[in-house]
Amino acid sequence: MGKLTVRALRAVLLVVLAGTVFVQALMVWALATDPEDGSLPLGPLRVLTILGMVAAQVALVCVWKLVAMVRRGTVFSHAAFRYVDGVIGAIVAAALVWFAVTAVNAPGQREDPGVTVIMAGVGLAVLGVALVVLVLRMLLVQAVARDGEAARMQAELDEVI
Repeated sequence: MGKLTVRALRAVLLVVLAGTVFVQALMVWALATDPEDGSLPLGPLRVLTILGMVAAQVALVCVWKLVAMVRRGTVFSHAAFRYVDGVIGAIVAAALVWFAVTAVNAPGQREDPGVTVIMAGVGLAVLGVALVVLVLRMLLVQAVARDGEAARMQAELDEVI
């Protein structure tokens, strides 16, 4: 992975992280100061927004760590699994938060249930992303095993020579 790619990705990750912190701060401020008018359940939606931002932040930190491992050439190790598992967990948590948002929003959509169905579909799509990352984790497992096998074979070859 080139230096420019790493720098660009880190810049994007920092901007998104700053954005999530900003949104969280706004939601906490709104929880403390802005009363609900009763038309929407704003309190629960604000809390769910804060939780969703936490899930995004966990994923961002895990991706940052994985990028650092790629840059150092250590991504094909057992240490990478904790960060990949963190990304998977964060994506699943984000999907669960989205399903909660869908449930909180559903009573207001009684006349047009299509919105709720679309929102549920988005939640399923997010879970699908978690499954894709899980498949990529399985590929990482295979790569780590092959890397270990190659290192063992190289050591045997070095002994012979």
